[in-house]
Amino acid sequence: MADEKRPDKAPKGDKQPKADKAAGGGAKAGKGKGGKAAAPPKVAKPKIPKGDYKPRMKTHYEKVVRAELMKKFSYKNAMQIPRLEKIVLNMGVGEAVNDRKKVESAAADLSMIAGQRPVITRARKSIATYKVRENMALGCKVTLRGDRMFEFLDRLVTIALPRVKDFRGLRPTSFDGRGNYALGLKEHIVFPEINYDQVDQVLGLDVIVCTTAKNDDEARELLRAFNFPFRT
Repeated sequence: MADEKRPDKAPKGDKQPKADKAAGGGAKAGKGKGGKAAAPPKVAKPKIPKGDYKPRMKTHYEKVVRAELMKKFSYKNAMQIPRLEKIVLNMGVGEAVNDRKKVESAAADLSMIAGQRPVITRARKSIATYKVRENMALGCKVTLRGDRMFEFLDRLVTIALPRVKDFRGLRPTSFDGRGNYALGLKEHIVFPEINYDQVDQVLGLDVIVCTTAKNDDEARELLRAFNFPFRT
């Protein structure tokens, strides 16, 4: 019995066949040198040209509006031509006194409209009559400059205002005497970025267009050159 060998064990000197090694080495097929996994092939990223894009309204101002204002007001210097300085969007939430989530929802909608993260506006002092406490969130606002300002102006004039219900034109007298124009929208859902099915509440939106014009007449002609639909 001592001389009998178990059939399930191979002799010590025998080596594993090459076929078995090939079968067992399949788990290491995807590894390179040093046992590390092989890196995936690199995919070339598309090259986006920088500095070639310019908003349509900005191009319109540089090529058309400046020449029209220069001819109409007879400016002696090109630096006297009025231009857009900034656009401020303001959204107040009256129900934020009872529900804080209303402000967060309004800020999310305003960020989609402006393409920029808004700032939460808070109460400066407590008012017991309106149940308002100091530093309570009551709304949100955002200031647009540069290309984002021109992009918003383009969407406001060509898309948002024509979608306003019973729209009869903008008031040509809503200037503050310093070349700044203010308009109000009762429904912020007129912008195509807002999905009506996901809106909890329809809110109003204030739009203030700030220019470098010295008086209201120059500012009115500047905005009229940007196709603002003023009432006649």
